[in-house]
Amino acid sequence: MNHGTTAPALSVGMVGHAFMGAAHSHAWRTAPRFFDLPLRPVMSVVCGRDGARAADAAARLGWADSETDWRRLLERDDVDLVDICTPGDSHAEIAVAALEAGKHVLCEKPLANTVEEAERMSAAADKARAVGVRAMVGFAYRRVPAVTLARRLVEAGRIGEVRHVRAQYLQDWIADPEAPLSWRLEKDKAGSGALGDIGAHIIDLTQFITGERISSVSGHLRTFVDERPLALEHSGLSGTASTERGAVTVDDAAVFLATFTTGAVGVFEATRFATGRKNGIRIEINGARGSLAFDFEDMNVLEFYDAEEPAETAGFRRILVTEADHPYAAAWWPPGHGLGYEHAFTHQVVDLVTSLAQGEDPHPSFADGLQVQRVLAAVESSSDSRTWQEISA
Repeated sequence: MNHGTTAPALSVGMVGHAFMGAAHSHAWRTAPRFFDLPLRPVMSVVCGRDGARAADAAARLGWADSETDWRRLLERDDVDLVDICTPGDSHAEIAVAALEAGKHVLCEKPLANTVEEAERMSAAADKARAVGVRAMVGFAYRRVPAVTLARRLVEAGRIGEVRHVRAQYLQDWIADPEAPLSWRLEKDKAGSGALGDIGAHIIDLTQFITGERISSVSGHLRTFVDERPLALEHSGLSGTASTERGAVTVDDAAVFLATFTTGAVGVFEATRFATGRKNGIRIEINGARGSLAFDFEDMNVLEFYDAEEPAETAGFRRILVTEADHPYAAAWWPPGHGLGYEHAFTHQVVDLVTSLAQGEDPHPSFADGLQVQRVLAAVESSSDSRTWQEISA
């Protein structure tokens, strides 16, 4: 079946056009060119607060039009789905309003800045589902082919009962104490620091791969640099630097222990101070019958250990996840021609569009995003109280 240009249109409006907006734009442009989609994405409008910058983003990223007020975007008849790529402090307001306006929603992670906001968003998604309107939270790393393959192997019982989960997300982009203050370092805008920005990813990834949920945590948060030079958008100054300084109000690093619903134990670390690490996501799952290991810095590879092999041939097997039988890979290049960071976002669009066309709930849902938010809140509470915290259902 080749839908091509005959497929019904799905008109998209995107709010925010910075780093995530560029990644999402690439995905909306690319997905229908490599995958046979049941709906045809139309990039109708992008929204940003500055009119000139929004118009430039529209021209540069492939959007037909631009807006400066997301409320006007929701009023447009040429928007069926709202893609939210803004800082976390605006997620709840935009998502709830979009769902109430009858628009499907894709919202970047973490779902919200607080559990209360995430609960409101999840409730709005439940209400909208009754009239055929769907919502999904954007944990794109799930769509890396090696990660999806890992989930399939766990589901098939290839590593047996899961016993250990080990997960790290390591970056170093603010290791320099003179790196400027950004919205990601302000709690009122970002909700939390390394914990929510990158820790949310490894929480979702390990729950996705194992099929288990985190049930309790014991965590510690640390801020190494308490104040930084103000970025230009804070200072209002011209030029390239500001002599003013502002307070860092989020964590720089988060570490926590976790238990899972079926008894597995986990160790998690998220930091933006791991000098030399740019985007190191490392996950290892140990089970009764074998193990899996993934490192995003070698993202086309999954390591698999079968504990039931004879001792003379036992060992970790390096699987190059680029064969046509592997998740998503058939749409791309010949075997051995690796994929990159941007492909996960394309796969996210493919899965979302397919679910919408089939009238099914896309995953991860807002309920899944709420559950991750509860884990984040429990880690923060544990750090404050120095006690184990249970995760509510």
